[in-house]
Amino acid sequence: MSITETAIEDTGDEGVSEARAAEIAAAAKDVFGWDPLRPGIGRAVASVLHGRDVLGVMPTGYGKSAVYQLAGALKPGLVVVVSPLIALQADQVASLRDRPGARPAALVNSTIGERAIEEAWAGVADGSLGYLFVAPERFADDAVVERLAAADVGLFVVDEAHCVSSWGHDFRPDYLRLGEVAERIGRPPVLALTATGSRPVREEILQRLGMPHARVLTHGFDRPNIHLGVRRHEDEDAKVAAVLDDVVELAKPGLLYVATRKGTEVFAERLQERGVQAEAYHGGLPAKRRRELSAAFHEGGIDVVVATSAFGMGIDKGDVRFVVHAAIPESLDAYYQEVGRAGRDGEPSAAKLHYREADLGLRKFFGATAPKRKELERTAAAAAEHADLKELADELDVSTRRATSLANLLADAGVAELDGGRVVVTEEDSAAAAAAALEAAESRQRIDESRLAMMREYAETRACRRQFVLGYFGDGGAGPCGNCDTCESGSAYRIADEQDVAADADVPFPVDSAVRHAQWGDGRVMKVEEDRITVFFESEGYRTLSLAAIEEHDLLARTDSSDAAA
Repeated sequence: MSITETAIEDTGDEGVSEARAAEIAAAAKDVFGWDPLRPGIGRAVASVLHGRDVLGVMPTGYGKSAVYQLAGALKPGLVVVVSPLIALQADQVASLRDRPGARPAALVNSTIGERAIEEAWAGVADGSLGYLFVAPERFADDAVVERLAAADVGLFVVDEAHCVSSWGHDFRPDYLRLGEVAERIGRPPVLALTATGSRPVREEILQRLGMPHARVLTHGFDRPNIHLGVRRHEDEDAKVAAVLDDVVELAKPGLLYVATRKGTEVFAERLQERGVQAEAYHGGLPAKRRRELSAAFHEGGIDVVVATSAFGMGIDKGDVRFVVHAAIPESLDAYYQEVGRAGRDGEPSAAKLHYREADLGLRKFFGATAPKRKELERTAAAAAEHADLKELADELDVSTRRATSLANLLADAGVAELDGGRVVVTEEDSAAAAAAALEAAESRQRIDESRLAMMREYAETRACRRQFVLGYFGDGGAGPCGNCDTCESGSAYRIADEQDVAADADVPFPVDSAVRHAQWGDGRVMKVEEDRITVFFESEGYRTLSLAAIEEHDLLARTDSSDAAA
């Protein structure tokens, strides 16, 4: 799917009638106390009220939830919000209940009792409930879908929508059924929200959720108050010492991200020895302990949380003064979302990456690996007999999550279809099905490796780091930012003076143009430099190509309507 050929990308608020804008602004002020709204929020609400699907790509802390909250205040019908973050669901429900003019809200997840769940469903049935927050795994139960199908659903919201993307940094199989769920409940307008907005992720969200004509709104990726910096290291011990020194010296509170659970404990202990109120946080801790740590950080009882990527999604703390990474993340998508937890109050903050080239090997180790052909053959054969995913998991002796992932690979390869909690294999030859699925898995692995390569390029660039990040998300700036380490060193300005091709109308392959490579197929130009371009290919991921080699060997052809290569 190509966004420019189907959905409409938009970054402004033009096109909203004065009457509609006034209605939205009045509801924002009177019901929720918001005045004014941030750019793009009003347009997203207006599009939803008009019955249009919307993909909102806005960074952490931008206030994306205002879109569905306002739509629910102005649009009849139930607003169903799908979110993987149970704590955030509870916060949103509490926030709505604190607004006297807001419609009633409830949640359905594993943390509340059966009586509260039935009360929520009673409100759905009689139409008294305005907002229902649901965990994605609930839709594996057909009864949940049937209850919503019988209700008057006015808006279907997919929060943290990057979880639907196999190219996103937090892919979750439970999200794969949501496009089908939207159809089964009557296909109300769909509002997908995410803070992870690179073009490949956006396009897969649109495809998987069945939103080919959605309005795509991207806003707020430029966070000029956050200083971006990278420090390179050759020696691991020297890197650890530098990380500790940074965290001790920087203004608090802050976040330190490390690669492993063991690393959280080691760094937290060493920071405590230096007088810092630091605590370790990772997914292996009991749920109660994780909730206690999160609450303590919010309330100011902890200066530094040392965490794996398990901590942070849904964080709503405005005064985080720094985000330090002790190891390179798997992608710029993941990195920038974590960085976005700093400086949400608009005050000066710091984001610093400590980079050692050898760490790339560890990150590749943690990356996705293609399953074995025999495992896929067994899955295809077993699915022919056990369509139910839970039964399939039992037959394969794996978790339901693993069985769902394997079934999804078969579906990605076009040899199976997912139908709620079932998988229907359409290729009778299990060996052929496995071969097709393995090819899809290997393609995904190449894409993951290419995204790590882009992260490496960010760490090693001498150009403006902010320009690099904004270009990656399709929101390029006008020039060097003046608030990153390469700008401070002067290298960003020297490179900007030397490489001003991106703005040249005669560039044969400008940014965002669609292209085709003889070997790698369809792609889209992501970045243009003086002597090379970076292209994202649907089957290969990010590839950097020499302009001289392209011309000499006729490697690329433009395939969009403004084909300059013809």
